[in-house]
Amino acid sequence: MARRREYLKIPALCDELGISRDTFYKWRVKGTAPLCTKLPNGELRVCRDDLEKWLDTCKEAA
Repeated sequence: MARRREYLKIPALCDELGISRDTFYKWRVKGTAPLCTKLPNGELRVCRDDLEKWLDTCKEAA
């Protein structure tokens, strides 16, 4: 059975990352935010898989 993709709404994403919506949209303008899916009604969603990949790219060696 195929796994259903989970899509996060922007407020849920911001809550999970501990950031403000303003920060998220600033990241979008800079091109550094996770990949988003724009729905036909204009709302944005972030696929959990894309968020996990994006978080992996944010890791640095200490």
